[in-house]
Amino acid sequence: MRRAWVVAVALALAVATTAGRAAAPLLILVSFDGFRWDYLDRGESPNLKALAARGVRAKGLIPSFPSLTFPNHYTIVTGLYPEHHGIVANNMADPDWPERFSMTARTSRDQLWWGGEPIWVTARRQNRHAAAVFWPGSEVPVGGIFPDYWTPFDDNMPNVDRVNHALDLLALPERERPSFLTLYFSETDHVGHDYGPDSPEMPEALRHLDASLGLLEAGLRQMHLFDRTTFVVVSDHGMAPLGDSRVIFLDDYLDLSRVDVIDWGEMVQLRPRAGSAEEIYQAIRGKHPSMTVYRREEVPARFHYRGNARIQPILALAAEGWEITSHERWQSDLARHRKRGGAHGYDPRLASMHGLFVAAGPGVRRGLVAPEFENIHVYDFLCSVLGLVPAKNDGDPAVTRAFLAR
Repeated sequence: MRRAWVVAVALALAVATTAGRAAAPLLILVSFDGFRWDYLDRGESPNLKALAARGVRAKGLIPSFPSLTFPNHYTIVTGLYPEHHGIVANNMADPDWPERFSMTARTSRDQLWWGGEPIWVTARRQNRHAAAVFWPGSEVPVGGIFPDYWTPFDDNMPNVDRVNHALDLLALPERERPSFLTLYFSETDHVGHDYGPDSPEMPEALRHLDASLGLLEAGLRQMHLFDRTTFVVVSDHGMAPLGDSRVIFLDDYLDLSRVDVIDWGEMVQLRPRAGSAEEIYQAIRGKHPSMTVYRREEVPARFHYRGNARIQPILALAAEGWEITSHERWQSDLARHRKRGGAHGYDPRLASMHGLFVAAGPGVRRGLVAPEFENIHVYDFLCSVLGLVPAKNDGDPAVTRAFLAR
């Protein structure tokens, strides 16, 4: 009943406020977390496939390093590499203050962690309204500025409720309606982690997300907003299958009481509690053929991952499909019956880490299949769609210029 009433009011307001003048563009940025680039061709996503056919589809969206959720979501909306915007991992430590950062800690909402200028801040600074139905960083006053409308993250919120909440925001009167809105879904990431990217459970997750996109499009059509809306559907990374035989136990080579492990998994960050960083490096370098160890200053330049103090002195990167843990953590996982189907965080050059990019709407070219490109370039594209002057960033607008029809 509430949805029908909201839509009816929105229809009346749309007619009254847009008559006799050009309607302002709307942009919806949708994230399907963990949606690997090749999921689109599995036959489970007809709405997304149709969106790609009437717009632009990239062969892949290359994540920034590390190919993790928080760093890459924030790169997409700032155009900055993680070393420049400061969200260098899902779990972090900063030498200048004692609190740790994690995806769930309340201290992670402190604006001191979050650098750069996300697009909702760019929009607000240029007199546009912006909204976020979940997105890393949207619950933080970056530069002292929140989105006009934002929703505290609740991963238990059903997909349909996420869509309906977005439609409620878009049904606001024209003078209050957000020009830019984010919408985030986590289902493909959860299924990929629990069961793997090629599991029999994945098709159902793909169908669920595609149905959510269809519901969003139907709501916009009903409100007569569809023709002025540009959709950009992205993902932060892909997914690679794990295996119980592909595990590296760090404590086989290193006394863990002597180190502080800031983040575990596919890319492990270590700093010394006792001794030196060089001792850590020498203890684990070359010890396992599927683990590459770097001093921070020797991380490959293509990773753009040296110039931030939150990057720890020693990094250990697992090969595709491997993970780095300890015997204690492994036994704890077994006791908790942790599901271990897939993972990400690996070298962004791996095809399994590449994500999704689809865009369609007014001003976007139709029927273009573009080469894969780095996700630092998405921010400039979003600004072009909305007619915003972008903040300084690491992207190049020339990379996505061909995506625009004008």
